[in-house]
Amino acid sequence: MAQILQRTPLHDAHAALGARMVPFAGWEMPVQYEGVIPEHRAVRNDAGVFDVSHMGEFEVEGPRATELLQATLSNDLGKIGVGQAQYTLLPNDAGGIIDDLVVYKLDEFRFLLIVNAANRATDFRWVKEREVPGSDVRDVSAAYALLAVQGPHAMERLGLPPAPRFTFAMAEVDGVDCMVNRTGYTGEDGCELLVMAEDAATLWDRVLARGVVPCGLGARDTLRLEACFPLHGQDITPDTDAISAGLGWCCALDKEFPGAQELRETKARGPARKLVPFVMEEKAVPRTGMAIEGGGEVTSGTHSPMLDRGIGMGYVPAESAAPDGELTIDVRGRARRARIVKKPIYKREETS
Repeated sequence: MAQILQRTPLHDAHAALGARMVPFAGWEMPVQYEGVIPEHRAVRNDAGVFDVSHMGEFEVEGPRATELLQATLSNDLGKIGVGQAQYTLLPNDAGGIIDDLVVYKLDEFRFLLIVNAANRATDFRWVKEREVPGSDVRDVSAAYALLAVQGPHAMERLGLPPAPRFTFAMAEVDGVDCMVNRTGYTGEDGCELLVMAEDAATLWDRVLARGVVPCGLGARDTLRLEACFPLHGQDITPDTDAISAGLGWCCALDKEFPGAQELRETKARGPARKLVPFVMEEKAVPRTGMAIEGGGEVTSGTHSPMLDRGIGMGYVPAESAAPDGELTIDVRGRARRARIVKKPIYKREETS
C-alpha cells in the first residue's frame, strides 16, 4: 500500500510555481523550481526562501522545564538567555545521536524545540517519557509553518534589522506576524520565519514579492554540504557519536545527560574514526555509501555549484583524518582521488 504523504500549508503555492515535488521524510516537498544550481547560487549571492514546514516543533513548559532539558539535551542551556537559541543534540544512552536540533528560550519557563521531520515522533516520545513533575512537553507542529530565508541580502530583502546569530524576536513582515529566528542551514546569513500555519501562504507570497527566490530541498542539501553541516540519517545517526562527528563542542561533558559518560570516555581515549570534509581532485561526484580506501565511507556527497567539483563528508580512521590528507574513493568501481579540507568546504572570498 502506497504511503500517504503529508503536505505543508504551502503545497498549493509550490504547485502553482511548477515545483518538482518528491517524497521526503513522509512529506511531499519541493526538490527544485528553476533548478538546483540557480537556486543554490541565488542563496550564495542574494537571497532564497525554503519551505521547511515539515520540521517539528515542541513546546516544553513549566517551572522544571530547564531541569528536564538539561538532563536530556547535550548542550548547556545555562549559556543562553531569553531571546537566544542554541544548537544541541538529543543523545541516546550509548552517546549516539537521536537527533540534532535547535532550542529557543521563549521565557524563563518555556522553550521551543525545532527538530528534524523524520525524527519528530521518536524525539517527542524520548523527551515526553522523561518529563518530570512541573514540566510539560507538547508537539505543536501542526500549528506552525516555517520559512527559511537565507542569503547575504536576506535580512535586507525582508526589511528586517540586523541581529546577532542564534537570537530571535517577534516581528512583522509586510503585515504578517512571525517569530524571526536568526538561524539557518546554509552557511549564509538570514533567518527562519516561524508563522501560524494559516498565515503561511500570505507570508510566502510577500517574501517572493520582495525578490527572494523560491528554493527546493535540492539546493538546501548542496548548500549545507558546502558549509559542512551534518545531515541526520547520513552524517550523524543513533549509531554515531558526537566526538567522532566533530560535534563535541555542543556537548557539555561536565553535566549529566544520556550517554555523557560514554562521550567522556570516547573523548579521553580519542575516537577510532572521524567525520572529515573533502574535495575531489579528479572529475567525479561522490555519493552516500561509497567506500573510502582504508576502511572509510562517504556519508554525504554532491557536486558543488560554487566550486564546480565533487565534494563530500565521510568517516575515516582517526589517524587518516588530518586536513590536507589524501583519500581514495571508490566511485562506481573507479578509484578517484580526494583531499581532506578544513571546514567549511566553501567560504566566500573576502572583498576589500
